[in-house]
Amino acid sequence: MPEVIVAGAGPTGIFLASELRLHGVDVVVLDKEPEQNTVIRALGLHSRSIEIMDQRGLGAQFAASGPRYPLDGFFAGILRSAPELDTTHPYVLGIPQTETETLLTRRALELGVDIRRGTELTGLSQDDASVTAALADGSELRARYLVGCDGGHSTVRSLAGIGFPGEPSRREFLLGEVEFTAPPDEVAAVSSRVRETHRDFGAGPVDGGAFRVVVPADGVAEDRTIPPGLDELKQQLRSYAGTDFGAHSPRWISRFGDATRLAEAYRSGRVFLAGDAAHVHPPFGGQGLNLGLQDALNLGWKLAAAVNGWAPDELLDTYFTERHPVAADVLNTTRAQSELVSTEPGPQAVRKLLTELMEFDAVNRHLIGKITALDIRYDFGPGPDLVGRRQRDIPLGQGTLYDRMHTGRGVLLDRTGELLLEGWEDRVDSIAGAGLHPQVPSRLLRPDGHIVWLESEPDEGGGSSADSQADLVDALETWFGPASLPSMVQLAVLD
Repeated sequence: MPEVIVAGAGPTGIFLASELRLHGVDVVVLDKEPEQNTVIRALGLHSRSIEIMDQRGLGAQFAASGPRYPLDGFFAGILRSAPELDTTHPYVLGIPQTETETLLTRRALELGVDIRRGTELTGLSQDDASVTAALADGSELRARYLVGCDGGHSTVRSLAGIGFPGEPSRREFLLGEVEFTAPPDEVAAVSSRVRETHRDFGAGPVDGGAFRVVVPADGVAEDRTIPPGLDELKQQLRSYAGTDFGAHSPRWISRFGDATRLAEAYRSGRVFLAGDAAHVHPPFGGQGLNLGLQDALNLGWKLAAAVNGWAPDELLDTYFTERHPVAADVLNTTRAQSELVSTEPGPQAVRKLLTELMEFDAVNRHLIGKITALDIRYDFGPGPDLVGRRQRDIPLGQGTLYDRMHTGRGVLLDRTGELLLEGWEDRVDSIAGAGLHPQVPSRLLRPDGHIVWLESEPDEGGGSSADSQADLVDALETWFGPASLPSMVQLAVLD
């Protein structure tokens, strides 16, 4: 039997499956749709997600698949130049969700992920040792764990009995790709005029001569399972733009709402949630797909540690304690942006004030940090501010740090060359000496790149090397479990 079942073959589920395979976990991905979804909802990756692709050796493939756009205007469409960011990727990568999914799927197959499309999960049960998924064809599949990455209407979440509180959609939007008879310069001029008052409207060219259109719908649909048609889209275009641009030959048309919901838990026994199954929110800021990929990065190595038998007792619980607050903050940020695009006088007054405040670099940096996910700091308790934050990429003489993280293992950056990993070499790599700045403190990184231990600053007269080694061992045991064998490191600490 597989060790993990992932329900949902979208970007979150596929990336999670690859993270598990990096650690030798046997994983099966189930998706009820027979083919990959052709609807393009997300249009880009933010800085932290691009870093993640770099960390897993996919940076070059993604970079070649889309243009780079400045971060100006990504907070509620307020046009302010983005501040300098602490990353090698201070931009948005313009890559459609379908291409992201294609690249991730190719990688998953290379790693040996078993993807079963046209296979619908309809029930589940679990005991102390396993989860059993009931499938639509009457068969069953059993595994040690199951992760629901099956979207906002998650079957897994419902079957697991996990609450999904929040607000239903108050507004809906039509989204699609269609061809226009109107010339592109006319479309651009009209769209620019409409967006002066309706910032949730847009029409822009895409590959193949079509246009991607988003326009507010006429109310909230009673039955979301019925897709909108071309006539409905043309009617709403005429309502907002005064013209339907001669829309014809739709590639696809869909609808989405501004529902905002957050799962009460990310785990029920051996069942977990990730991506839209755990949180839904308005699309302002383009954070949805990115949030899901970052969930997968956080959960993957922890679930693999549990399967492989070295996870500390509390490790799986940290998935919820770390990612739930991040999602809650994203929901608040998208709620705020949703209000700021309203045409009502009150929200417009707040928008004007915020536009003025974003002239201050600190305000601008704070808001862009939320959008890009570069400012996330997990709460690991008292300690230096860097602990809990992600480690940016740095040069290492031959290549960079992220070049050394493709296998999904932990990393010890050792400026002294004296720190020992005996007993943890099967889970953590050591990078010592060459290429590391002698005045930069040594640090221990989890497989997701977040710092869990930082050596006392060298110029502060910190403790002895024995103290540093003892502190390092504590961090290793906390995040990477007990040493594989009784080690000289532990004996030295005890002495």
